[in-house]
Amino acid sequence: MKQSLDLRIGQHLTITPQLQQAIRLLQLSSAELQQEIQEALESNPLLEERELGESETKSEAGEGNGEAPAETPVESTNSEDLAPTDLTMERGTLEDGTDGAGESAGDSDWAELFNSPKASGSRSDEELPDIDARNSLPQTLREHLLWQMHMTPFSPDDKPIALALIDAVNEEGYLSCSLDDVQQALAKSGARAELDEIEAVLHQIQNYDPLGVGARDLAECLRLQLKGSNPKQNPDVALAHALATPEFLGLLGGRDYAALRRALKTTPEALQRAIQLIQRLNPRPGDAVQSQAATYVVPDVIVKKFKGIWRAELNPEISPRLRINRQYERMIHRGDASVQNKYLQEQLQQARWFIKSVKSRNDTLLKVARTIVDRQRAFFDHGPEAMKPLVLHDVSEAVGMHESTVSRVTTNKYMLTPRGVFELKYFFSSHVATSDGGTCSSVAIRSLIKKLIEAEITSKPISDSKIAEILEEQGINVARRTIAKYRESMNIPPSNQRKSLV
Repeated sequence: MKQSLDLRIGQHLTITPQLQQAIRLLQLSSAELQQEIQEALESNPLLEERELGESETKSEAGEGNGEAPAETPVESTNSEDLAPTDLTMERGTLEDGTDGAGESAGDSDWAELFNSPKASGSRSDEELPDIDARNSLPQTLREHLLWQMHMTPFSPDDKPIALALIDAVNEEGYLSCSLDDVQQALAKSGARAELDEIEAVLHQIQNYDPLGVGARDLAECLRLQLKGSNPKQNPDVALAHALATPEFLGLLGGRDYAALRRALKTTPEALQRAIQLIQRLNPRPGDAVQSQAATYVVPDVIVKKFKGIWRAELNPEISPRLRINRQYERMIHRGDASVQNKYLQEQLQQARWFIKSVKSRNDTLLKVARTIVDRQRAFFDHGPEAMKPLVLHDVSEAVGMHESTVSRVTTNKYMLTPRGVFELKYFFSSHVATSDGGTCSSVAIRSLIKKLIEAEITSKPISDSKIAEILEEQGINVARRTIAKYRESMNIPPSNQRKSLV
């Protein structure tokens, strides 16, 4: 075999740690980004966040007192890239926090803030955050029932029975096992009880809050909730109570109103009122007790109309003003090979990379959001019916990025608009051909289907085939099975389940 040397030219992409960090930050939600920034601030002494109360007046005052101007900030090495994140440091403030006159700048600011009338009483009690609601742990249904059990004067023999029954209640509020199973569980633990004793304790628990808890089936759950209504004040309560049986609820689920009227010997109007009364009840009483902490969506982008033009801007609450700590930066000396100096140099480089990655994420998000707003102006003016077809490829070509980048930046990112809060992916939709050769967005078709169903006569709901005919008259060619798919995606039942008596 003959050996030889060949020269080949090629290109390959190396994913550096900096690029990995930028990609990871790009796909984080606003809450995850805030947590990532907080962890970076806690772990890197060279990275700090500029306070909202700081202004540039300090730097002007410092230069007027004859101080030497501060060194050029680290961020100014690439001012074109880092200017929007406001990473520059105020000039003229000495390292020990004093100005040229020898007075502590921090003390003077505190005195001004203390004496300012805005420092106290600027926000009413209604505007202050609910600390208890934000910090308190969510209460489970079991804890809620146990609290009521301890307030009930049970005998020493009945208390183990109540505890066993509460343990058998599932998250929806229903008793998940039979009374025989509860009796066997009590016997294994050394507590003997008869079935009538367990039944009596169960009736006591069924009076607890929320109404309907401890029921063994849906019919019993509805009857327990109807016990709180007075039949004398509302005659429909008696009919609703008679309707809340397993047999009649099966007929009600099948919309067999004729059989219900014959069995209950009532009029259609009275039956309709009784059905409406049952529909207002809670079939899952356990959901009334908060078992999970509430999650809040913080919009990444805010869309407003300015001088007749829709504009998208980043939410300032999720765009922290990061900068390099100048005090630690000045402690770095070139040519110093000590462990402390190398540590500061590494932290400084990581801080620069992190700041640049956050800025790159914000710039990419803003660029994609503005492209979406520009393509979907009709939506902001007229609503979902005017939504235009839009796919990732359209946005990627407009912003000059890969489709995977656009997909990452639109995942778990939300936009606050005058029409509500929407995920960025909401504005992407496929298209359906129209009779005139144009296209219509699938989101617009869903909105049209929802409006047609909301305007239908409940006694004669329109079918999917009829909806397809109506849309075809408007120039939108949609098959019946496509209508059914869109309707199911909006959790709208079929026409036979939407029918009512009157």
